[in-house]
Amino acid sequence: MVWRVVARLGNAARCEHAGVEEGTARARLEPDTQERIVALRRQLGVSTFGLNQLVLGPGQRGRIHRHEHQEEVFLVLEGELTLLVEREQSTLAPGELIRVAPPLRRQLVNRGPARLVLLALGGSGEHAGRDGEAFASWEDERGLAPAEVPLPPDLPAA
Repeated sequence: MVWRVVARLGNAARCEHAGVEEGTARARLEPDTQERIVALRRQLGVSTFGLNQLVLGPGQRGRIHRHEHQEEVFLVLEGELTLLVEREQSTLAPGELIRVAPPLRRQLVNRGPARLVLLALGGSGEHAGRDGEAFASWEDERGLAPAEVPLPPDLPAA
């Protein structure tokens, strides 16, 4: 990915990258939704990877599916996920993550007595690597590689 500054707006720079929204966007997880899939990617304007909240009630399951190019990562937030990958079963608890390669068939199942809430992240293509810049202060105009900028001191304990 290549970003370029196209305009200065006061102290902020407006950047352009094909298909990437400007600025920031916020969304909130909706664990009490009646929808099985909440497209967080759309709510946030994300265009370079998929991000969905999935909610399955007790006994519910998703379709058996696979992807041509997209790998997926599932992060369990609440409940217990039974994940079938090519018929092989894994169980994941809250806080656990699993990655599934694109061509593998998978199915998400809630075999538990409580609702299951998880995040599904998907993407394809090569990761751009560490393309970030770090700044020692807000006054700095030029960034450095993050490893070259020390972490700021911690705030005093509250």
